[in-house]
Amino acid sequence: MEETETPEELLTKQHRKEKKDLQAKIQSMKNAVPKNDKKRRKQLLEDIAKLEAELNEKHEEELQQLNNNQDGEKVDLIANGVENLGLDNEETKESKQGRTSKAQKRRDKKAALEKERESRIAEAEVTNLSGFRHQERLKLAQKLAERQLQIKEIPSDGHCMYRALEDQLTARDHGHALDLAQLRALTAKHMRSHANDFLPFLTNPNTGDMYTADEFEKYCSDVEDTAAWGGQLELRALSQVLEMPFEVIQADSPSIVIGEEYTNAPIVLIYMRHAYGLGEHYNSVEPLKEAPKEEES
Repeated sequence: MEETETPEELLTKQHRKEKKDLQAKIQSMKNAVPKNDKKRRKQLLEDIAKLEAELNEKHEEELQQLNNNQDGEKVDLIANGVENLGLDNEETKESKQGRTSKAQKRRDKKAALEKERESRIAEAEVTNLSGFRHQERLKLAQKLAERQLQIKEIPSDGHCMYRALEDQLTARDHGHALDLAQLRALTAKHMRSHANDFLPFLTNPNTGDMYTADEFEKYCSDVEDTAAWGGQLELRALSQVLEMPFEVIQADSPSIVIGEEYTNAPIVLIYMRHAYGLGEHYNSVEPLKEAPKEEES
């Protein structure tokens, strides 16, 4: 007969998986930030430390709760007389049948722990309602609503700017069937062929000097082949390649238009400073969806 795992074993297994998942997430976060970007690397280390501390605190709370639950179960068993020595054969049989229900109890307890974890996440979101992230979203939602638009979420994987542009180009259906890889390749190619336009804005974070030719080539290679985060320089390059303007909407500043020399309707992007742990993030937009009207009684 296969042995049923104890609550301690189940919880230990869950904690190991969560630690492994966190390490994978941390590695992904590290890969998304260039090593020569000291400012973002510093913020990255702070975010990683916060994530690890939160996970450790969560695990300690779950272990404490498990211990408290087990103490309570022992009291209930004694109170119900299950541990009395005068059990006859029928009671013994019922006890054996009860062991099957214990396995179910363990599964229920595991589900309860997961539900509590989700509850803590929800509470954290509520706590964050007064934070920068929520306030930023409120301001952006108001600006977009005036234009009958709303935020369309883009994954935070280092490619957000390019994915947002890909989404907008696809929605326009102007024949720009460009995917993420093509957008990155076009950006790098244009920056290489117009180095004098971009080099003055790129400096070595350690020395403050303008990039050397080798450093610039490394920068362009990262643009093309890695998940290096895209910003205003890359938007400028793509605006010139596609010959269209980009409007970047922000919560606390006026919109920025890149490529004003082009007269067609601009591609609209959302720039967020507090969207995720690493901060800066680009989202796309979509037509505002009206909330369903309540029927009058």
